[in-house]
Amino acid sequence: MHPALQGLLTIVIGVGGCVGYYSLSNIYLDKYLLPARGSSPEEARRHRWQAPLVTFLGVIVIAVLAVAFVQLVSSLLSLRWLGSIPDAFRAGYGLLADPALRLPLLIAALVVALIALVFVIDAPSDIGRRINRAEMIRPWLFLAPAMIALGLYLAYPVVETIRLSLTERVAGGGYEFVGADNYAQMLQEPKFWEALKNNMLWLIVVPAASTAFGLVIAQLTDRIKWGALAKSLIFMPMAISFVGAAVIWKLVYDTRPPDQPQIGVLNAIWLQFQGGIWSTLCLRVLPGLLVLGFAIVSGWVGWLLVRPILGRDGERPAAWSLLLRILAALVAVWLIWLSLGTILSLVRASPPYGQPQTWLTMPYWNNFLLMVVLVWIQTGFAMVILSAALRGIPEETIEAAIVDGAGPFQIFFKIKVPQIMPTIVVVWTTITIVVLKVFDIVYAMTNGQWETQVLANYMYDKLFRANDWGVGSAAAMVIMLLVTPILVWNVYNARKEMR
Repeated sequence: MHPALQGLLTIVIGVGGCVGYYSLSNIYLDKYLLPARGSSPEEARRHRWQAPLVTFLGVIVIAVLAVAFVQLVSSLLSLRWLGSIPDAFRAGYGLLADPALRLPLLIAALVVALIALVFVIDAPSDIGRRINRAEMIRPWLFLAPAMIALGLYLAYPVVETIRLSLTERVAGGGYEFVGADNYAQMLQEPKFWEALKNNMLWLIVVPAASTAFGLVIAQLTDRIKWGALAKSLIFMPMAISFVGAAVIWKLVYDTRPPDQPQIGVLNAIWLQFQGGIWSTLCLRVLPGLLVLGFAIVSGWVGWLLVRPILGRDGERPAAWSLLLRILAALVAVWLIWLSLGTILSLVRASPPYGQPQTWLTMPYWNNFLLMVVLVWIQTGFAMVILSAALRGIPEETIEAAIVDGAGPFQIFFKIKVPQIMPTIVVVWTTITIVVLKVFDIVYAMTNGQWETQVLANYMYDKLFRANDWGVGSAAAMVIMLLVTPILVWNVYNARKEMR
């Protein structure tokens, strides 16, 4: 079959199935479950058993048709047209013929039929109230396929992962319940703590750098004539997959023997330094100033967090806010200590000038080289979102600040940034979720070697290399526990803004 015809048939079958489901849902709701008409006592008694029976049969028919539909679409996608319809019917019949599948299907159909019976018995006699109740049920009836799909592809994997994290595969097949032993084993492995430490480092650097670069670029490109072109070029990495970006940057970090030309851009630049004044400025002074600036920013943020605790702002924070502020301030102190140690190591270092370096095998620093790839990708995303937020700032506030004598930096930091702070938080948390799940870049560039392991790659190693499903599932649960609070925070903020 021609691929165009195959795609057209798939779309027609999919759209036809959706339209058929929605049409039959309306007929079922308005004719059997909550009909918008009066009825005699005899009709009411007949309706009382008709609705559950139609519901029971309808659930079975819909399940069979859904299985047949999935089989039909998969047959079309595999370019098998002649055998697709018989395969679909066989798959649908197999759902009823298999005892392991038939019993759960009948139980589910019976439960839904009993729910329909409750709706029928509890249906109001007044036609107007019955119509109102039908209108309340109709959206949920339409959402049912999407909710079932989400439950099948999201909720069920979570439950199954929890189960696997509490069990262990035994010889000969099957599982044995071991409780928290998998978590205890995971906590005893140095690779897990290496992955957790690296993930925390990624969490500190990547969201902050991506959001900061995106904000600065969004502000600067709005002030130049060719800003649209600059935005397009900066956003372009977002169209590249993580694996593609990893391959590109792996070529940038590539190393060849000293007697061969260096195709890696970083090594080609590195070989230009020979230990003179420019080497000192570029490899010691400039990185030291950048790290010192990061330490100053961390200290300033820590002071802003501690200031309300000291009562400098006239009010004391709540207990939960107090705890979060103390934890964040401790993180800021740790970052300052880490930055000062980095500056000291830069001063003491003796760079091997004239020798090409295998950048991705240098512990600690190779993590930052991997972070550059994700920052390169996510800066475009942050720039687009923050640029739209900056354009939404009322011009009256900026004009009033100019009239009051505010300079460009004061307008940016005291007028614009506070007004788009909710958007900055959303961008930051969204990139944070991406960072917590980062896998492709590490897998394609270092595969977790040379102290670059992250949680997602650790989980992959356990699941698919060591075939240790228990510990791998436990690592997956750790990732989910780290991501869930950020998702809840984003949903809370979104609903708060909508209100």
